[in-house]
Amino acid sequence: MDDKRDKQKDVDKGFDLSRLLLRVVISSLVIAIAAFFSPGFSIDGLGSLLLAAVVIGVLDYLIQKFTGVDASPFGRGIVGFLVAAIILYVTKFLVAGFHINMVGAIIGALIIGVIDAIMPGRAI
Repeated sequence: MDDKRDKQKDVDKGFDLSRLLLRVVISSLVIAIAAFFSPGFSIDGLGSLLLAAVVIGVLDYLIQKFTGVDASPFGRGIVGFLVAAIILYVTKFLVAGFHINMVGAIIGALIIGVIDAIMPGRAI
């Protein structure tokens, strides 16, 4: 009986492609909104936007995994805010068509933090 419960727990922790795709789409929308309202922040096309959402998600995961710092702009205080701004800025070096300066990264992190605070669940 315990073996059956253990297998169910493994299934619950499994990879869910639809959840991943939904997260990328939501992250893309949040990033697009931040880019629209932030001076010095632009994205050339849908491909760059989707790739940026994936890169930002991976960078956030890696930073959280290795340092324990969650890059949620408002939920984690000034450290989370600064990490979110740095992740946005670093993304410009990894994604063609993603343009951002330091002011745009700071304003973008602020906008993402506001959206993250309003939306149920975690946006990025």
